Amino acid sequence: MSGLRYKEKIALVSGGSRGIGKGCVEVFVENGAHVVFCSNDEEEGTHTESDLNSRGPGESCFIYGDVTKEPDIKNIVEKTIEKYGRLDCLINNVGTHPPPHPIDEFSAEDFRKLIDLNVVSYFLFSKGAITSMTKALAIDESKYNVRVNSISPSNIWTPLFDSYLKTCPESAEVKKGFENNQLLGRFGTIQEVGRACLFLATDATFCTGIEINMSAGAELNYANKNMRPTI
Repeated sequence: MSGLRYKEKIALVSGGSRGIGKGCVEVFVENGAHVVFCSNDEEEGTHTESDLNSRGPGESCFIYGDVTKEPDIKNIVEKTIEKYGRLDCLINNVGTHPPPHPIDEFSAEDFRKLIDLNVVSYFLFSKGAITSMTKALAIDESKYNVRVNSISPSNIWTPLFDSYLKTCPESAEVKKGFENNQLLGRFGTIQEVGRACLFLATDATFCTGIEINMSAGAELNYANKNMRPTI
């Protein structure tokens, strides 16, 4: 089949059964790749694998794993190499963002859990460190001809975002506010992030240590950033 941009290539996506990770798996499978993805939700992972394999033209392979546990991480990578013999692309996706609340309502245990998932997993560095870690890894891995780049998305519509909005009393108004944070006036999609990852894997062959800002202009122009309560 012509037009497949990653045909027969091997990709590994952490947390690929939902959200941005799932969008990445979908886009790479649509472009002919063999995609291994992991999740700590057996049912969700199995369903995603079956659904994507029924569509093709590439294929997906689900491996259960908790990326806060080092043995699980090693097992996922080892099984990928055992099955396919190599790895062409790794998408470090697993991570979370806690609901917004003041720092004095955030316990030490909450912080430890966040660090375990976003940092100790080795797959995702906490958001404030992504740019620096990307550049450092790009330097270190260049001798192996490995490119390291990052994507910084703004508001992307995911199940996590949907769950958060369901907790808000004025959910429609809050959602509109998040949409208006972008110049384009909408949420990004998980598939759009997947296509950016595909670009980095296929076309951006002279790019390493860069950050793609997928913000729809959220950082441009003026915005209402007043955090003080109204009186």
